[in-house]
Amino acid sequence: MANYPFIVAAILFLAAFTQSLSGFGLALVSMAMLPHVVGIQMATPLVAVAAIAIEGVLLLRYRQALNVHAIWRVVLASVVGIPVGIVWLRYLDERIVLIVLGVVIAGYALYALLGLRLPSMQGSLWAYFTGFLGGMLGGAYNTSGPPVIVYADGNRWEPSEFKSNLQGFFIINSFVVMVSHLVVGNITPEVWRLLVVSLPAIGLGLLAGMTLDRWVKPAVFRRIVQVLLILMGLRLIF
Repeated sequence: MANYPFIVAAILFLAAFTQSLSGFGLALVSMAMLPHVVGIQMATPLVAVAAIAIEGVLLLRYRQALNVHAIWRVVLASVVGIPVGIVWLRYLDERIVLIVLGVVIAGYALYALLGLRLPSMQGSLWAYFTGFLGGMLGGAYNTSGPPVIVYADGNRWEPSEFKSNLQGFFIINSFVVMVSHLVVGNITPEVWRLLVVSLPAIGLGLLAGMTLDRWVKPAVFRRIVQVLLILMGLRLIF
């Protein structure tokens, strides 16, 4: 597919736009589509590298609401889980990986779309459990968000703290995932080439999301994204 770098750039534009508008969704959107274009083995490290730039910009924007005390246990547990997920990715059949990824994406989107809320998740064990699970999913599929977003919802974080804390978690998680992929040789010259080609699209996506978030209600946009993610997850499964 000669034009696949432009398809990759378009997907990363949509992912950056989603993340900047709603506070999350970068990996869920990109990992729902990129594996069909470049394969799971290239999509995972590519999204990890792109996420560093996207989440860094958003963390600067929301930095005043960051609550380090609320996320340090989640971050610590995720760092432990990331290598487990990376090993999982290297030794599992790609078809199995795609099915699991589809279940994760569609399952989270359905959870969010139905507006389900878990009981309060104030205990430290919840932080460690969701963090470790998020780290595993991040290392394997770059989808560390769903468990941590559920944890954030269970702790009833305010919207500003929700966005800021998630960016703090995501950027550390993405950095560890990126370093881990570097160590095992998953980040190839082709990954860097695709990132460079996609940088203008990523920048436009960030700018568009940060401009429109004052006009478009994030809750409405999230509903649209959640429906699309369910369809994309089902496509990955079947």
